[in-house]
Amino acid sequence: MDINDKNSTRGEALFGHVSVMPKEVCEFLSVTPGGVYVDGTLGLGGHAEMILKSLGGSGRLIAIDQDLGALDQAQKRLVDYKDRCVFVHDNFKNIDAILNARGEQTIDGALLDLGVSSYQLDEALRGFSIKGDGPLDMRMNSQGPVSAYELVNSLPEAELERIIREYGEDRFSKRIAKSICYHRAIAPIATTEDLRRVVSKAMPPGRAWQKIHPATRTFQAFRIAVNQELDVLNIGLRALIPRLKRGGRIVVISFHSLEDRIVKNIFKEEALAGHLQILTKKPLTPSDEEAQGNPRSRSAKLRAAERN
Repeated sequence: MDINDKNSTRGEALFGHVSVMPKEVCEFLSVTPGGVYVDGTLGLGGHAEMILKSLGGSGRLIAIDQDLGALDQAQKRLVDYKDRCVFVHDNFKNIDAILNARGEQTIDGALLDLGVSSYQLDEALRGFSIKGDGPLDMRMNSQGPVSAYELVNSLPEAELERIIREYGEDRFSKRIAKSICYHRAIAPIATTEDLRRVVSKAMPPGRAWQKIHPATRTFQAFRIAVNQELDVLNIGLRALIPRLKRGGRIVVISFHSLEDRIVKNIFKEEALAGHLQILTKKPLTPSDEEAQGNPRSRSAKLRAAERN
């Protein structure tokens, strides 16, 4: 497929979203016309549009997202493909139930583009962004039972420290957890600005040289905890692989080391068991040109594998 297709470019501009590593996704997913594919993290539908264009008239895409807002926007973008695209409001960890409900035993390929989307980051009311100010939410599925507000304001200090250390990989996790507990005893930490301020106060002096905001890792940690992202990836990826037909491919794009480690280890386990052939010995990263044009892509890592 030509990734410079004018319609694709217009779609990207219209929806304010640029798909990460489109050329590499096309190359490694190697869509078979007429096949059945899964996009487990639909987002605003950029990758889905590329897949649908390659599928032809008889192909089928099962497009999954837990974010109703993103799902609605993607449906508008992909309206020309509505006869070939099944939109599912769910989490890809439930892939067995999703496929069974639609009579699909096996699939020809699957894509997972992990992490928080530009659509979610740009909505201050969602509480994901370190830049804006909004309610401390961070739920990818707005119907989810627990928000970041509940975690930040109710968990014991030791559990806060564990989340920030394990999911944020922040060496100041103890200081940050202590600061959270101190300030929430005075007043609830209710907004993203509140959390930024509390974390900044926990930092030792002389940290102004940091390239990223000192609260960046804490925001990542609570987002992962709220959405149980690592558990979802572990469950969903292990469920997707057995559904692949022989020769079927799976492509996963991750945005931080915790996700990439899970993908790497599962692919390695499945390869040792004879179920997969790993197509990327090392993860692919965006070109310098893409990273400059789309800053969100800078931390992306792509891994791909084929079912034996």
